Amino acid sequence: MARKGNKADLLPSKQEKKGIGQYILGFFLLLYTLFCGLPILLVFIAAFTDEVAINQNGFSFFPEKWSLSGMNAVLRYGQQLITSYGITIFITVAGTFLGLLVMSMYAYSISRKEFYLSKFLSVFLLIPMLFNGGQLAGYIVFTSYYNLKDSLWLLILPLCVTTMNVIILRTYIANSIPSELMEAAKIDGAGEYRTFFQITLPLLKPSLAAVGFMMATAYWNDWQNALLYITSDSKKPLQLLLVNIQKSIEFLLNNSNVPASARAAMGGNIPQYSATMATVLVVIGPIMVVYPFFQKYFVKGLTVGSVKG
Repeated sequence: MARKGNKADLLPSKQEKKGIGQYILGFFLLLYTLFCGLPILLVFIAAFTDEVAINQNGFSFFPEKWSLSGMNAVLRYGQQLITSYGITIFITVAGTFLGLLVMSMYAYSISRKEFYLSKFLSVFLLIPMLFNGGQLAGYIVFTSYYNLKDSLWLLILPLCVTTMNVIILRTYIANSIPSELMEAAKIDGAGEYRTFFQITLPLLKPSLAAVGFMMATAYWNDWQNALLYITSDSKKPLQLLLVNIQKSIEFLLNNSNVPASARAAMGGNIPQYSATMATVLVVIGPIMVVYPFFQKYFVKGLTVGSVKG
């Protein structure tokens, strides 16, 4: 007589159910990724699409005619574009480095419970989140009292320290770096500076990478401070230059008194939409290239410090 199979053998195991669920979740995440990537792909395609084709058929993933007119309208600025790229790279690198140094030292100080000013500095850190003097007050202070008008410092200092980034670094130090390491260093005779630079700072790399990427993105995309404070072309960052390019194109399109020579310089047909997409491409291109190298640190730095290890 055939032996009846065990009922548990007829049912899928928990491991099989888990595997099926992971495949389904992965499928939906893949679809979501594709939907998120389609607008970026459309920006790339539209930047090299003929302006006449865009006016007739709108934006399309399969344009009727390709053209470099939009990109040429941006690259026409030549030397000024290279100068602005250099200014933006310098501001991003210098501001990110300075901000990470200051904020990591601040976070280390308020994470040490034995430091008698830790509570005061924690409250002092939260004040800018609740109270703000406003843009006009900041403009008057920076230009009239600090005399920093048309200075690159005004593109670095306003974004150098933010409360949320300090909180992220402080949480990572408190939850992910064992206090026993600092106590052992203190027993061995290490001072606070040596403990910070030789023990705490190397262990902060994941959190520093996450915060540093957010800071670099903020510096790279900032144009409002440059619009308020920068007047020299030699100090004009990339984003402000591209805003000016877009305004110049809009001026040529909306002003009927523009000389024919100015329109001829743009190639006859002014590429409004393709130039706009080319501008977006020039701005986000470097960030998209750099992001994959920081992605694993970005995720780890935001998640490891959020739970008690």
